[in-house]
Amino acid sequence: VPPDDITSLFGPNVSDGSVDMFVIGLQEVNSMINKRLKDVLFSDQWSELCMDTLSPFGYVLVASQRMQGVLLLVFSKFCHLPFLRGVQTESTRTGLGGYWGNKGGVSARMTVFGHPVCFLNCHLPAHMRNLEQRMEDFESILQQQQFEGGTATGVLDHDVVFWFGDLNFRIEDYDIHVVKCAIDSNKLPLLWERDQLNMAKNTESILEGFMEGPLKFPPTYKFDVGTHTYDTSAKKRKPAWTDRILWRLRRTGSPVPTHNAALQRGLTSWLGGATKVTQHTYRSHMGYTISDHKPVSALFSLHFPFKVDMPLVELQVNKEWCKVSDSTVRFTVASTYQRSTWDWVAIYKVGFRHHKDYQAYVWAKGEHATQVTFSEEDLPRDDCEYILGYYSNNMNTSHSKIIGVHKTASSLLGRFSTKFGSWLQGHSSEVDH
Repeated sequence: VPPDDITSLFGPNVSDGSVDMFVIGLQEVNSMINKRLKDVLFSDQWSELCMDTLSPFGYVLVASQRMQGVLLLVFSKFCHLPFLRGVQTESTRTGLGGYWGNKGGVSARMTVFGHPVCFLNCHLPAHMRNLEQRMEDFESILQQQQFEGGTATGVLDHDVVFWFGDLNFRIEDYDIHVVKCAIDSNKLPLLWERDQLNMAKNTESILEGFMEGPLKFPPTYKFDVGTHTYDTSAKKRKPAWTDRILWRLRRTGSPVPTHNAALQRGLTSWLGGATKVTQHTYRSHMGYTISDHKPVSALFSLHFPFKVDMPLVELQVNKEWCKVSDSTVRFTVASTYQRSTWDWVAIYKVGFRHHKDYQAYVWAKGEHATQVTFSEEDLPRDDCEYILGYYSNNMNTSHSKIIGVHKTASSLLGRFSTKFGSWLQGHSSEVDH
């Protein structure tokens, strides 16, 4: 069960908008049968708490995927929604030979300003002796997770992959007393050398290219629940860095040979060679005691060689809405997007949590329709800020996509101030490029 407040998990800058996206991976979420039935009818407690925590700061839920106790949530600032396209999710069960979802992986992939990025949250087998099984399960997850459309059909085909979760790698050779002594005397590098994941990166081809920042925080497992004390039960589990965050850049092909150095650099950049990932922080949050693990977080910057930031849908308003007859919204749709007969334009309150969290909407029916008008009863009466959005519901596909944004400030009927924006939720593979 989540604690009352998880704001500190998102870092000190959560309120200033300097972070563009938050990606949350959870394992061992309560998945008892009665709890799962409740979560099917209503959102689970962790999703609700994350939305409640992040939406006041302007972050919207982009994607979520749950497999029993494994949960992945992706949030973005609402202004980036149009440029997160081709959103798809996958899940792979590896527990009980692939029949049970207590272990496995869940993922969300999307193109971020034109670049394919994949987030993979895993819960791998436990215990010191199961190193080989962990590697086999990870390879099975990578093989089974395939996405539709575009060039990045497999996890490792994406320009950037973030791999994280309870990966369950342990510290070999040293007994529990040596490990605890190294922790107490802050000689963590001694333990890095015998960490199974660090050693496996040198021997397992499936881990080639995966990078991780230095583990400058103490092992995050296993603690007595409600305390900061390592396991004192009869099992006395040896402390380990089970909870990890890694990343991988896709290897690009060699540039076309050329004697012109400037052209060589340009070709390298065009082929994606300039894509960079920089890790700024990698830490544990030792203050949390609800689990026998301590949470781990990392902050990254992504630098891409180019940016696709032309929206596929734009909304326009003529002027401030001072009377009901002003509340007309014109829209233009790029030729690469195929409209649905179930599209609509909606008003969202600033701080909305997900794409169906609207205040009011008007159908944008008609193949050649270019505008909609809100009636007086549709207009909100609260003195709040609002976003104006275009929602596309393409029934021919099973995944959603947000493809347009534009905002200006205005007031509506003197009763509430409005920030006008447009974003579109739908999916069609032809706009993936």
